[in-house]
Amino acid sequence: HVGSECIHNLSTAEHDYMQNGFYAATRADERKCPDLELNVLVGIEDVTDKVNASVKPGMSAAERNQAQKGAMAALEKECTEKTRLRCDVVTLYEGGAFNLYRYKKYTDVRLVFAPESDTAFFGGDPDNFTFPRYCLDVAFFRVYENDQPAKIDHYLAWSSSGPRLGELVFVSGNPGSTGRLLTLAQLEFLRDTAYPFQLKILKRRRQVLLTFAQTGADEARIAQDDIFGIENSIKAITGYQSGLLDADLMARKQVEEKQLRAAVAANPDWQKQFGGAWDALARAQRAYASFYSRYQLLEQRLGLRSSRLFSVARHLIRLAEEKTKPNEKRLREYRESNLPSLELQIFSPAPIYESLRLRTSPTPSAC
Repeated sequence: HVGSECIHNLSTAEHDYMQNGFYAATRADERKCPDLELNVLVGIEDVTDKVNASVKPGMSAAERNQAQKGAMAALEKECTEKTRLRCDVVTLYEGGAFNLYRYKKYTDVRLVFAPESDTAFFGGDPDNFTFPRYCLDVAFFRVYENDQPAKIDHYLAWSSSGPRLGELVFVSGNPGSTGRLLTLAQLEFLRDTAYPFQLKILKRRRQVLLTFAQTGADEARIAQDDIFGIENSIKAITGYQSGLLDADLMARKQVEEKQLRAAVAANPDWQKQFGGAWDALARAQRAYASFYSRYQLLEQRLGLRSSRLFSVARHLIRLAEEKTKPNEKRLREYRESNLPSLELQIFSPAPIYESLRLRTSPTPSAC
């Protein structure tokens, strides 16, 4: 299912690789994904001191944030120009530390094999994320560099025998984030504002797509990947929300926060530096709630979730404005270090379906 977007973008009415599967008998038969970018982490450097060197005494929180963003942009640009790698400064511990991640980037990725959907999605959505999956949810791709299969020095070797009992096992992947550092006010905002709104929009979008999919076989193929993604989102957010609706969990969080605030208040230096943080965050959450729905609909594309036309148009308009600014003053996605990835998205040859745009566009009253 991780490869489904590429498989979907390569499919046509005549060749539905999602439904019927795909197999390249030779390398010449492999199909290039239209806009897939793979980044392999090759190095990590702690740049906390370099980022914070831009912060001057007496700066406000906003000024501090702007100074740090400028330093991050400069570090990314310098790293990219020096190494020709993708370089991202990653914020850790809510701004307590900054690491520079260096990635080897591959943009020539070709589909080798994908099973038919009946095999890959056996058990359907009820099994997805809920029970152990007894299906062939797998796809194989080959990465190319300079039109030749990439030579990879470090990789996970294939084992036909599998792990032995008691053997140490490492699982590849990127774990999801946690909310352990969120304050009670932030959790209440998610419970009462963010998650209910997101679920409402997603469920409406799902129904519109299901209705569209029922109008014909090709319409069902076009909508399939979007429906799959929305089902995953609904399931995940419903799980998050159920945790926050647990009174015992929220009560424990309240006790923990009360203890932490008491510890800060008992230390004059800590109280001076951090004592007002909880109240400031609570005020920020109340302000955010006042424009959250508009922000999600426009900036996060929640109302235009499947519209590549909207995404491309917005990027083109903003890119024209952002490129007139110094690199360190730009929005992050328009910095020099990020432009190649942005251009890959904008100029993607992946299909844009006029029928989907016309039949599923929300009416003004719906928004």
